[in-house]
Amino acid sequence: MAVDVNNESSMEADLDSLSGLGKHILERLHVHPQAEVSIILLDEDAMERLHIEWMDLEGPTDVMSFPMDELTPGRPGALTPAGTLGDIVICPQVAAEQAQRGGHTTADEMLLLATHGLLHLLGFDHAEPAEREEMFGLQRDLLTEFLGRPAPRETIE
Repeated sequence: MAVDVNNESSMEADLDSLSGLGKHILERLHVHPQAEVSIILLDEDAMERLHIEWMDLEGPTDVMSFPMDELTPGRPGALTPAGTLGDIVICPQVAAEQAQRGGHTTADEMLLLATHGLLHLLGFDHAEPAEREEMFGLQRDLLTEFLGRPAPRETIE
């Protein structure tokens, strides 16, 4: 599985952990080993430009997902087809603010955001209460499993 992580922001980040998390999630959700995803870290100005362009909303946001091949999770013995899941864009500065409010580290917040973004790429959403319960429960379980300790409290709305 190719999980390409690029830090185009001015903040330090643990790119290996983000990549490892992506691989863990893709494996656990039975995504084809040749699937590709990219995680890009952007500063606030670049993130705000994307937020305005794609969502018509002012200000930087924490995470945005840009799906490509619209893959969904597979199941044991029935992997997804190979393909490009898409891009996840995270703003470390917004992540740092949310981490402070949530009482955990910026690194944990960025892992939380990457998990959230990857689930969006795989077709999960949280617009409806039942969808939110499913997505946020899976997000918590996957991140807890990866960290080997309880996942940080969600700061994502």
